Amino acid sequence: MSEDANWRRRSSRLLRIVDAFIVVWAVVGAFLIRFGLDPESSTAGRDVPYVWLSVVLAAGWWFMLGAWNSRQSRILGSGPDEYKRVAAASLWLFGIIAIVSYVFRIDTARGYVGLALPVGLIGLLLGRWLIRQHLTVRRGQGQSMSRLLLVGGPGAVSHLASTLHGAKHAGYLPVAVYMPGEHSAAGVEPNSGLTIVGHKPDTQSIVAALEACGADAVAVSAGVQLHPQTLRHLGWELAARNIGLIMAPALTDIAGPRIHTQQVAGLPLIHVTTPTLEAGQRVAKRLFDLFAAGLLLLLASPVMILVAVLVKLESGGPVLFRQERVGIEGNHFYMLKFRSMVIDAEARLTDLAWKNEGSGPLFKMKNDPRVTPMGRFLRRFSVDELPQLFNVLSGSMSLVGPRPPLPLEVAAYENDVRRRLLVKPGLTGLWQVSGRSNLSWQDSVRLDLYYVENWSLAGDLVIILRTVRAVFRSTGAY
Repeated sequence: MSEDANWRRRSSRLLRIVDAFIVVWAVVGAFLIRFGLDPESSTAGRDVPYVWLSVVLAAGWWFMLGAWNSRQSRILGSGPDEYKRVAAASLWLFGIIAIVSYVFRIDTARGYVGLALPVGLIGLLLGRWLIRQHLTVRRGQGQSMSRLLLVGGPGAVSHLASTLHGAKHAGYLPVAVYMPGEHSAAGVEPNSGLTIVGHKPDTQSIVAALEACGADAVAVSAGVQLHPQTLRHLGWELAARNIGLIMAPALTDIAGPRIHTQQVAGLPLIHVTTPTLEAGQRVAKRLFDLFAAGLLLLLASPVMILVAVLVKLESGGPVLFRQERVGIEGNHFYMLKFRSMVIDAEARLTDLAWKNEGSGPLFKMKNDPRVTPMGRFLRRFSVDELPQLFNVLSGSMSLVGPRPPLPLEVAAYENDVRRRLLVKPGLTGLWQVSGRSNLSWQDSVRLDLYYVENWSLAGDLVIILRTVRAVFRSTGAY
């Protein structure tokens, strides 16, 4: 077995060591801060020494992390599941401690427990994040990945292959394709460039192809021409060889909270809930917008005053640029920005239309001659967008949402793209943290529709945190 094939074992061993170190560090640190170095003064109710309680707490914490499967290789490197399991294991442990203390009347020091839990949990999450960064770097180099045999029809496997190639951080590397029932000689799948290793719709042929290509997992895509009984037997064969089986349904851009499974007569049915923004959620989002926008305006007011003076001194004319945009449900509003172009920029747009570097109905030009020197700096760090906080306060925009489109863009929308108008446009969004102007029109639309379909307040907070990093990186800002 190659060195890279052992990445699961190495990752699991590293996580066990890191978890043990952080748990011991948190528990010992809380003990020393609360009780100092005098062990005789540290006794809980029923004369239970805190030294032994600390040993039990550290060991129990470490085992709880394993019991909650927080070290499984399939959740490492991508998605929030790993962090959720770490948090759940920690909170359950301390909940059990609280219950046991109450039932047996053990007077556990609140300062001790209250310090160990947050410090340990933050340390564990930070440790997982650091390991994830290391794993992402390795996966970007093609290492520490699960080798997949893709099973399915031509269109489905090519789409699955392209999706996985574009998300290497998830840790899946397609190595070959198996197309049951296609009745074609082995060759190369034209869209993905992967070798076709077979087409017979039986279990043994698939297992033989799996061993020939050296894959360590099988991904069955949508529309596969295999009898359910054959799939069942395939699952048994793979389980006997300790090889993973992954089912990839024809569901795209659907977030986890909207997906629920239900067993009906041994058949796993996938339920996809309808995306809705209930009245309570709308109120919560609006209150968050008001509070955050007001706070940001208060903090950014000195910078905004300075920028306004500099823009005025550089080229005269108005400080703010007002542009008509389309908001929720097609309502028009005027979006505010610090002026980053010359005064007659709109009039000169027609002469530059042939130099458009954007895709779709968007006009984008990397070295736009209409942008002033000050404007170039403002755009690089997105300072020109600060006046949009007033749009957020007025209710025409939200802090997070789809990119606010121009009326000309909306007129060219296809029917499905109009779903972007179901929520308020945002000062930032998935498009902002995923490349901004470097994105193609199709990718921009896909990200906006994903946001509309899967909105959550927690997701908004994550996007805001990612926005800070995107602003300092200045990727796609022009």
